[in-house]
Amino acid sequence: MSLSFRSFSLAAILATGMATTAYAQTTLRFAHPVPESDPQHVMALYFAEELEKRTDGALIVQIFPNGQLGNDAQMIDGARSGIIDMTMVGTNNLTGLIPDVGAFELPFMFPTRETAYRVLDGEVGEMISGQFEQHGLKSLGFPENGYRNMTNNRGPIMTPEDVKGLQMRVNNSRALNDMFASLGAAPQQLPVAELYTALETGVVDSQDHPIAVTLSFKFYEVQDYLSLTQHAYSALAFFMNLNKFNGLSPEHQEILLATAKDAVDMQRELSITKEDEMISTLRASGMEVNDNVDGAAFQEATKSVWTNFTDANGDAVVNAILEASQ
Repeated sequence: MSLSFRSFSLAAILATGMATTAYAQTTLRFAHPVPESDPQHVMALYFAEELEKRTDGALIVQIFPNGQLGNDAQMIDGARSGIIDMTMVGTNNLTGLIPDVGAFELPFMFPTRETAYRVLDGEVGEMISGQFEQHGLKSLGFPENGYRNMTNNRGPIMTPEDVKGLQMRVNNSRALNDMFASLGAAPQQLPVAELYTALETGVVDSQDHPIAVTLSFKFYEVQDYLSLTQHAYSALAFFMNLNKFNGLSPEHQEILLATAKDAVDMQRELSITKEDEMISTLRASGMEVNDNVDGAAFQEATKSVWTNFTDANGDAVVNAILEASQ
């Protein structure tokens, strides 16, 4: 859509007795890392459509999916510098800027999604969101990837012993690196864009992601076993360039924040309602799915990960999360 000014009917304005402001059309560039089949992209589309509608076409969102504008770190830098206007990445990618978000990645931190939402939408989430502004960013909410589960080519994972010796791809989360190391796997950090080829060629033989990512990146083509370990909840961070946000009118700021909240709520609901269907699709695609996992044994075996985090960062944010979870 080309840049233009929206025209208004003077007669209509006078008829309503209300003053109406005509805004120049602003285009917001929204980049994210996942394919267009992923619920994250569905959220981006919803956000774009609703924002355009609610601002009468004054705010237009141009979406760049599938890592078109770079990997997670590059998109964060782009949002900070203003090269792009907004992005959505896993919270693990922000620990270098905001160490407290690393607590979200701790194994078995959130026993239910409802617990996670209560924490992320409450005082803890507000505290974390406030820290974004120190880095030139405006937090717009916390959508979700969902619970992380393990896939591999060796066999079902039911106990911590089954993880030993796996060449496990991990992201840049310190907590997940520590977790898999403590379980006897050999964690290797790889960008998600390189993971399919690494699994196909045997560079690694296992990985962990939420169900939607395993499906949308087609890891089922190069992985035989999916075990529903649900060992960590994976939150997303949705945010934009702070100067860009501050440059909007107060009216448009309010509309953008409200639309972002609705988009987050929609994406979370979609993530929940589609999960069983996605697991069925993975089964139909040839994966053996195992839900016979000894969660208590995994929690016991990964206690050291929590200690490592609190030793490095203190226990304030962990205690705040646990208190808010009650």
